[in-house]
Amino acid sequence: MSNGQCLDSGTQCHTPTFPAEAGGGGQASGYVIHPRVQAVMVAARFHGVELDPSEAISRAAKGTPSAASLSEWAESAGMWARAVRLRWRQLLHIAEDAGPVVLLLTDGSATLMVGANADRNVVFVRDPRALASELTLAVDELRLERIWSGEAVLVRARRGRMETDAPFTLGWLSGLVLHEKRSLRDIGLASLTLSFLTIFPPLLVMTVVDKVLTHHSYSTLLLLATILAITTIYEAVLGYARRLIVMVVGARLDAKLNLHVFNRLLRLPLDYFERHPAGETMHKVAQVYKVREFLTGKLLATFLDMMTLAVLLPFLFYLNSSLAFIVLACSILIVVIVLIYLRPLQRAFSKVVVAEAEKAAALGETIFGVKTVKSLALEPQRRMLWDMRVAEAGRWRLAFGKLANWPQTIVNPIERFMSIGVVLIGAYIALADKSGYAVGALFAFMMLSMRVAQPLSGLARLIENYEEVGAAISEAGSVLNRPLEYDAVSRGLRPQLSGAIAFDDVTFTYGTTKIPALDRVTFAIPAGTMLGIVGRSGSGKSTLTRLLQGINRDHSGFVKIDGNDVREINLRHLRQSFGVVLQENFLFRGSICENIIAGRPGLTLSDTVRAARLAGAEEFIERMPNGYETIIEEGSPNLSGGQRQRLAIARALITDPRILILDEAMSALDPESEAVLHANLLRIAHGRTMIIVSHRLSSLIDCDQILVLESGKGVDIAPHRVLLERCSIYRQLWSQQNRHLANQGLHHAKAS
Repeated sequence: MSNGQCLDSGTQCHTPTFPAEAGGGGQASGYVIHPRVQAVMVAARFHGVELDPSEAISRAAKGTPSAASLSEWAESAGMWARAVRLRWRQLLHIAEDAGPVVLLLTDGSATLMVGANADRNVVFVRDPRALASELTLAVDELRLERIWSGEAVLVRARRGRMETDAPFTLGWLSGLVLHEKRSLRDIGLASLTLSFLTIFPPLLVMTVVDKVLTHHSYSTLLLLATILAITTIYEAVLGYARRLIVMVVGARLDAKLNLHVFNRLLRLPLDYFERHPAGETMHKVAQVYKVREFLTGKLLATFLDMMTLAVLLPFLFYLNSSLAFIVLACSILIVVIVLIYLRPLQRAFSKVVVAEAEKAAALGETIFGVKTVKSLALEPQRRMLWDMRVAEAGRWRLAFGKLANWPQTIVNPIERFMSIGVVLIGAYIALADKSGYAVGALFAFMMLSMRVAQPLSGLARLIENYEEVGAAISEAGSVLNRPLEYDAVSRGLRPQLSGAIAFDDVTFTYGTTKIPALDRVTFAIPAGTMLGIVGRSGSGKSTLTRLLQGINRDHSGFVKIDGNDVREINLRHLRQSFGVVLQENFLFRGSICENIIAGRPGLTLSDTVRAARLAGAEEFIERMPNGYETIIEEGSPNLSGGQRQRLAIARALITDPRILILDEAMSALDPESEAVLHANLLRIAHGRTMIIVSHRLSSLIDCDQILVLESGKGVDIAPHRVLLERCSIYRQLWSQQNRHLANQGLHHAKAS
């Protein structure tokens, strides 16, 4: 057992020291691997999956890793994992071939259950830090319960496609609803009971008319009143319970949909977001909740009404078959009318969908770019665009409304006949009846006929609403059903990267153009190199860094890090090995400290201060009113461009990346900030590979190598002095940027 804790006082426990190489290393980024983390790693290794302990460190934050965080960690690596609470009897019945079960002990450590013997009533456990060849320990229920509260983590390899990876369709959503089987069963039973209860009031009215009024029976009236009061109270309680269950089911579905949609969005490739406006994406994703509302609202209500219909329709035929046939025929006629208008309504609504998406895109673009709108006084132009989008959406919505108004206009007289005409026909039948008992039946039929007509009319309108829901599913699916980064994120190699980079005949072309962004680029640098990349705008500088990060993977040739093709490396592991600072960096709403440690929430303030000092951000942070706890508002209006850039550099350094990419990161810095960063540049580059993309050649003088790109081709790679001598393109760029120095020297010469 871990931490030297013995399950059997009469048995000497073996607690070997954990070697650095066993289980993927005894340390991760300076952290000793926690016993719980180690236990999950061993369990995952049984299924052929190697987990990265640094990911567990970042998820666990401070303190002991919880069952939930361990489960999420394994799930993020592409495994199936569940945090559960087990009983002794369940432990005994877990199959041996299911693999080790991680038992989380009350002292914060963990052990592995590797087998069980139901006949002897024992389970076999092993210290996760011990070697696999070492003996296991047989433990009975009493000894295990002393140190185990029932918390466990189940881990296995993923089998087939996850349910959440299935295409977003109405069938998938229906399956999500049907998972609430117990709740749906309770709702169905309650609805069936309520349907039978709806028969009692008409029966009581019929009895009152036919028996009480005819025979002046006060005792019968009292009995009927008592029965009515009891059924009314019971119906109210049952109706409350049914509505409560429906609300619970709706809340569960909302939670599942929110998690599913957000996870799918995070796993979409970056180029999707680059090619689609944020407002359009948000509008399309919001259609998911319209579909959910349909499933748990109109569809469920119509289904429950159909259950009522199944109960009441036979009773209507029992009361008066002629009137029942009239009601049924009118309802079928309503359905036929709606079906006739279905296809034209579908075509009209598709125009509404397109217009609304364009309107949402214009609104989102204006909100996200409001700084530019204000600074350039673009309000009139944006208002004109918005007016056009609103007018277009209003025009198509009005056209759809006019078309949808026709079936409603035709159906209304039929519905009115079902409510009033049937009464008149029933009155005629009652007048012709000489027995006198048809009057009570007529009253009962009148009370129940609309309860039958309502679900049939609702079913017809449900078909009409389905077109709108179908369009909503299509819109949401156009985002959520796109190819995900799942395979690349959860699978692949997880090598320890040191930073040697090689491009071997790499060619890459963006899908929107036929001209290669990179054209047969070949170069190589050893680990620890400071590489500068220069070239004119559009020469492929940023594209090169995107290929390194695995953002675009459909290139020809080979991009290798330490000899490993980036397409074969686990994508999350690859990106965690990088620190990236862009020209425009986004800071999240929250404190400065939270922004800096965003990639590693388990780190402390001292780690934050160290990264800020290295990035030259410590000085201005300490001048802030609340220091590292100063809140950054959305859009970071309380920070200058240079301050935002230095915070972004500190955020990139906090993870101690093996490879650091500065993509035009110095272009937004003021001279003071740039001087501070330059002074720290060699310290920042120590022990890692650094790639600096910059238009300012003066910032690349200290680089070990400088790669010159021109129209996507690698023209030359060498140190600064060598390039000045032999590379005409580099020499021309240098002359353009340092012309003022040459002119200054000329003036000095004339003055002398």
